[in-house]
Amino acid sequence: MLFNLKNRRANMSNLELQIEKTIEKIKKIRDEIGKGIIGQKEIIDKTIIAILSGGNVLLEGVPGLGKTQLVKTIGQVLDLEFSRIQFTPDLMPADIVGTNIITNEKGKSTFSFQRGPIFSNIVLADEINRATPKTQSAMLEAMQEKSVTVGNKTYKLEEPYFVIATQNPIEMEGTYPLPEAQMDRFLFKLDIKFPSKDELTEIVNLTTGKEKDRIEKVTDRKEIIEMINLAKEIPIAKPVMDYAMKLILFTHPENEGSPEITKKYVRFGSSPRGAQAIVKASRVKALMEGRLNVAFEDINYVVYPALCHRIILNFEAVSEGITSKDIISEIINEIN
Repeated sequence: MLFNLKNRRANMSNLELQIEKTIEKIKKIRDEIGKGIIGQKEIIDKTIIAILSGGNVLLEGVPGLGKTQLVKTIGQVLDLEFSRIQFTPDLMPADIVGTNIITNEKGKSTFSFQRGPIFSNIVLADEINRATPKTQSAMLEAMQEKSVTVGNKTYKLEEPYFVIATQNPIEMEGTYPLPEAQMDRFLFKLDIKFPSKDELTEIVNLTTGKEKDRIEKVTDRKEIIEMINLAKEIPIAKPVMDYAMKLILFTHPENEGSPEITKKYVRFGSSPRGAQAIVKASRVKALMEGRLNVAFEDINYVVYPALCHRIILNFEAVSEGITSKDIISEIINEIN
């Protein structure tokens, strides 16, 4: 009994040591990304949370707010293989996943697979909603199963694997709304806001001046996988887990206990992927805060980016200016 207790204490101190190292590493990642991106600290933090949760991120904002620069900077800091796909209306699925081509070796013609840009660690899907739905669908398998199927052969993608997509607001000309199935495969959807006056001045000075801070790599593929696995060890107490599950159930209008705002304005609630997103992301948030358990405030921090794009509103909500954030806020108030 005493031997088991000593083992448990040793394991706990080892976990605490790993957490301390991870917190320090995440701080360095934040600081290094901050060299290339002015402001947007919350966006940077939430993007890091999504990456360490093993999830994909959708960044939305008007052109010129630094969405592409953010992703390129993350690729440099994390020292991961990086590829960029510029989505346009004439882009085809084969341009993304690759295609079989005929090669001639020793007088024999054979088919060989030419890999597309989707074969990378970080894939920047730039302006993803400017491509047609057929092309957008080419990303689905990679985003969820971390694999690509071409013909009758399936290729596994190297871990870690993340898709970070940018999209313009759907009110802009020449955009196609992403289908619900694809939206559901993004762990987080983050809205990029226009910078303040001081931030705008810093951005102009950074991008038009002679000298720019050199972006250094902080970590590598192996360490990122270790951090992802460490986050999975952070426990969630039953009351906190119950709270997270209630948040999901209360987004469904057919659920008997859902608040009136849900029944009145929501057409479809969150899928089970929303619950998975909250749990995974809240573990990473707790890890970043240096805690050995998930707290209610961790759930509340990640619930908005995890659920806003998973709640489908009805016409009445749109006509009255009700947003998904309004629904989530009311649900939190109802539970508390």
